[in-house]
Amino acid sequence: MASTVILSIIIVNWNACVLLRHCLASIEANRGGLSMEVIVVDNASSDDSVQMVRQEFPQVKLIASQENPGYAGGNNRGIRQASGRYLLILNPDTEIVGDALQQMVAYLDAHPTVGVVGPRLLFPDGSVQRTRRRFPQVTTALVQTPLGWRWFPDNKFERMHYISDRSDDEIQSVDWLLGAALMLRRETWQEVGPFDEQFFLYSDEVDWCHCCRDAGWEIHYLPLSEIIHHQGGTTKGVAVPVRTHFYRSRVLYFRKYFGAGWAAVIRLFFLINYAWLLGEELAAWAVGRRHEAHRKRVQTYWHALRSGLR
Repeated sequence: MASTVILSIIIVNWNACVLLRHCLASIEANRGGLSMEVIVVDNASSDDSVQMVRQEFPQVKLIASQENPGYAGGNNRGIRQASGRYLLILNPDTEIVGDALQQMVAYLDAHPTVGVVGPRLLFPDGSVQRTRRRFPQVTTALVQTPLGWRWFPDNKFERMHYISDRSDDEIQSVDWLLGAALMLRRETWQEVGPFDEQFFLYSDEVDWCHCCRDAGWEIHYLPLSEIIHHQGGTTKGVAVPVRTHFYRSRVLYFRKYFGAGWAAVIRLFFLINYAWLLGEELAAWAVGRRHEAHRKRVQTYWHALRSGLR
């Protein structure tokens, strides 16, 4: 018998108990009669996430992993257990607003060539996040670094990357969308394949959307659907390894799509950025500015340099 579940929501969680509680509550409050299932994949959290889900949301299908396979790996595990016609990849630091879920389902129902649709993501104060993107180019990588943002703010390469030439208010086809909330058509995922688990954290959605577009599927941004995103909420307190993962994944992406040569150039450029920043912090430390913020930044930069972003 065919499944009657229209939507499977997959949430990969790691130590985000409070945010996850709000996320799950917002889903329950905005189901709107939609036939759905919610799957939480917990990536070996050390907080009360697993116990909270079991006690407060017994209807949720919980996959409590004993190890952390990363964000891509967690999503793959959840999707393999899903039965819905559509699959919503959702961060635990999000909250559903109104009929956002119904809007995305209806849009995919009406547009069979669209394999992925994403909502407008809002900060908690209601302002719009920049989630629409063009695929990264070498110029994008070179300016999206700490020194690039400092020396070349609001440059034309970033504006192009964030599709600043088009309004946030219009439905549009894009290269990729931020992975905090992405609704996939099941047959698209089956054709394109799982998320590449080499991307432990970050860039997994860019890579997957690239494969999706290569397979002939469209990716659309739907501003009629809105979801609140507490951006960075799941990585607070772990900034040291998170920065390393971000730039390591960037290098991996460029190796995959631009070749080993460009990946090596970009990796070296990232490392030069971190060496420069580490030098600044050590100089500040030497003249007596020994604040906690300086110590944390030194840890972050040194962690990235020591890793070699490999």
